[in-house]
Amino acid sequence: MGKTRKRRSAGAGLTRAWKRMDTTHRIETVAAALMALVLVVALIIVSARFISYRRLVDRTREHQNETARQYEFNPGRIITDRRFHDTTGMNAEDVQSFLDRKGASCTGDSCLRTMKVDTPSPKGDGLCDPYQGGKGQTAAQIIDGSARACGISQKVLLTMLQKEQHLVTAKNPDPTQIRSAMGLSCPDDAACDAKYAGFFNQVYGAAKRYRYYETHRSDYRFRTGAINQVRFSPDASCGTADVYIENDATALLYIYTPYQPNTAALAAGDGEGDSCSSYGNRNFVIIYDSWFGRADR
Repeated sequence: MGKTRKRRSAGAGLTRAWKRMDTTHRIETVAAALMALVLVVALIIVSARFISYRRLVDRTREHQNETARQYEFNPGRIITDRRFHDTTGMNAEDVQSFLDRKGASCTGDSCLRTMKVDTPSPKGDGLCDPYQGGKGQTAAQIIDGSARACGISQKVLLTMLQKEQHLVTAKNPDPTQIRSAMGLSCPDDAACDAKYAGFFNQVYGAAKRYRYYETHRSDYRFRTGAINQVRFSPDASCGTADVYIENDATALLYIYTPYQPNTAALAAGDGEGDSCSSYGNRNFVIIYDSWFGRADR
């Protein structure tokens, strides 16, 4: 009985305190209580959304890992950051030997193993270090020089040349293949930008473009450490799927080629899928893995 009287006494005290308040204090008290209630509700909502998002991330990553196990393609980790930026694994002589070996069946001046191009000497600009150009530089010198100036792996640039125009193994490359060697500023739904035409402009320009993407990440929709909607094809009706992009290099590849392979493209290996299939990032992995080892490890 004593405890009950104490509780009633406390309640009565609060009532008396409320009655003694003037209108202003009553309004302030009610406002403070409502604010506290709003904050509690907001905290509950945020916590629930966070838990829901983390569950979605876990499901998405598990699906990506399963895709990697089945098809050796992880849409969230196409290549590691280390491999993407490693410029110490090859030098110009190594690149030349690689081109000689992979392009052995190619004859003529347009082959990468025999090509020579007069190149400019772009100054350092905060994205890339200065590039030392010259008369009659070989394709190997251009690839290695661009890699070192901009901090993008020679292996990545070689893979891009093969992915975009099959130039590394081409037997008789035509002028169009050379002009758009890296597919730089060559969108799927429009003609290539003429100011990026030519082997040097394509290779150095692509390496520099990746550095531009890194510096201006907030201008692009692909985010590292987040779930991204990535389309399967330039045809919007083919749909999208969630991709949790695990590292920066993968985000850069999606900015450059903003599509992921659908199941038909993955199941086809290096062949053709269906009308909604895209192949750029799939082919990047197939080529890199076959030449240099697993890109995602």
